[in-house]
Amino acid sequence: MGKIYYVMGKSSSGKDTIYKMLLERHPQFHTVVPYTTRPIREGERDGVEYFFVDAEELHEMQEAEKIIEMRSYNTKCGIWTYFTADDGQIDLDRYDYLMIGTLVSYRALREYFGEERLVPIYIEVEDGLRLSRALERERRQAEPKYAEMCRRFLADTEDFSEENIRAAGIIYRFQNTELEKCASEIERHIGV
Repeated sequence: MGKIYYVMGKSSSGKDTIYKMLLERHPQFHTVVPYTTRPIREGERDGVEYFFVDAEELHEMQEAEKIIEMRSYNTKCGIWTYFTADDGQIDLDRYDYLMIGTLVSYRALREYFGEERLVPIYIEVEDGLRLSRALERERRQAEPKYAEMCRRFLADTEDFSEENIRAAGIIYRFQNTELEKCASEIERHIGV
């Protein structure tokens, strides 16, 4: 029986870096590419970080009942929707998966596939360090979107509240102050 090891954390917690590191070290994990209607960022590639779709493509997938979970955000740049689709990427009878997302998407996938199939990997970073990382990342963009960075930072406080973390059944937390140490702790925890 396959499992989905689900990496999540507030924005700029290092979850993308840890996710990529785990994939590089453990190629036995299969991946699932999520979908989004947000604009592609500098350095991203369609079909790698996300499938970048427009509102019409999203609507067609909804009509075909292909959406496992979906969340929309009213950003400073318009409404951006993120979702996971039942598009044939996931076969838990044959494979283990490493995925990345939000607490909300984790809970929806856990409901869809069953609690026994989802293993949460919750990454934490002290808020001051996290804000510093977010600002540095945004500065590197061709067109920085500082207002959206601030919106995400504040929204994470609510989205990842202690109440929501408890409701998701998350017990273990991984502090990402030293990347290698954090990755090693995760590997020990999930047995790889």
